[in-house]
Amino acid sequence: MTMIRTTLATISVLFALALPAEAADDGIAAPTLRANVTVTADVVRIGDLIDNAGSAALIPVYRSPDLGTTGALPVAQVLSVLRAKQVIGVMTGDIKEVSVTRLTRTLANKDLENAVATALERRFGLGEAANITVTFDRGISDMRLDASNTGALQPVATRYDARSGRFDIAFEIGNDNNPAPTKLRFTGTAIETVEVAVLTRDIDRAELLKSSDVTLERRPKAEVTGEPASRDRTIGMQLRRPMRAGTPIRVADIVKPDFVQRDQSVTIIYQVPGLYLTTRGKAIESGAEGDTISILNLQSKRTLTGVVTGRGEVTVQGASQSAPMAPAVEQTSSLKRDEVPAAAALARSLVQAPTSPAQIAQAQIPQVRVSQAPAKSE
Repeated sequence: MTMIRTTLATISVLFALALPAEAADDGIAAPTLRANVTVTADVVRIGDLIDNAGSAALIPVYRSPDLGTTGALPVAQVLSVLRAKQVIGVMTGDIKEVSVTRLTRTLANKDLENAVATALERRFGLGEAANITVTFDRGISDMRLDASNTGALQPVATRYDARSGRFDIAFEIGNDNNPAPTKLRFTGTAIETVEVAVLTRDIDRAELLKSSDVTLERRPKAEVTGEPASRDRTIGMQLRRPMRAGTPIRVADIVKPDFVQRDQSVTIIYQVPGLYLTTRGKAIESGAEGDTISILNLQSKRTLTGVVTGRGEVTVQGASQSAPMAPAVEQTSSLKRDEVPAAAALARSLVQAPTSPAQIAQAQIPQVRVSQAPAKSE
């Protein structure tokens, strides 16, 4: 009796799948083999291989290829397997082999790093996710999952040690073929970093930073105390102290370049309205543009204070000097009456009260004539 029932069931399946000529007239679709098959599960079913498989569609017949790969099946082999499952009468047309591709969802290493950084963002004392550098314990390249895992990476458990930077995070991904989500777990280190200019070679204090001397890197935030310097901000500047290659540069480490070096010969410029005088001197200290430094007048041997206004130039403003007035300065068309005392004081402080025409010529005072005649009374 059991054999009779089995035979009847087999006949029923064969009848459902067979394609006699009159079946088309009755609107019954014939089972038809597919030349190209894509699957998302780990098994290939009859319904994946043929159209109009009817009740046999869910019967598994092959193990799927590896994730993201394609396999080929000869048609004769496929028909043999289908006959073993009591499926006959399949239309093959001119198909010689069936190509089976297993679809996959690829999670790139960068995607996984971003997922971990996002899970830690603004937590445990960390900052923006873009500034968190993630390193996995095991080298993880691209991760492949069944294409049925269509959900987003959702962190469900997060642990982090701020002292060591160690993390342990569990994720879940929704699965279309399974009510239970796919679980993933990652461990490693996550450190907050900053983008900072780094020296490519040893640099001395007096050197100007060139484009080739500086590169941009990400360094652990703990290594850069203070505001990190950008690459553009460092080029053309000087360091406050000698630094070695590989050292990150902070804003506090750079200064404007020195226009005057200590012990350098400089031009001393003395200016008041209508008066311009220059003489030679020596810098007692170094200074960048705008710095106030001490200088020695080589002619008078006096120490003056001036502002660095150019390379090798220091300007002494008239209001800052209180030297006594020279015995005689005549007014000209470019020097107002009330500026005569300042001009006389200038001459005395910078050239040590010249007494001869030769000394006066060395002082280089345009539009001012200095003489030894007594000053005119008002």
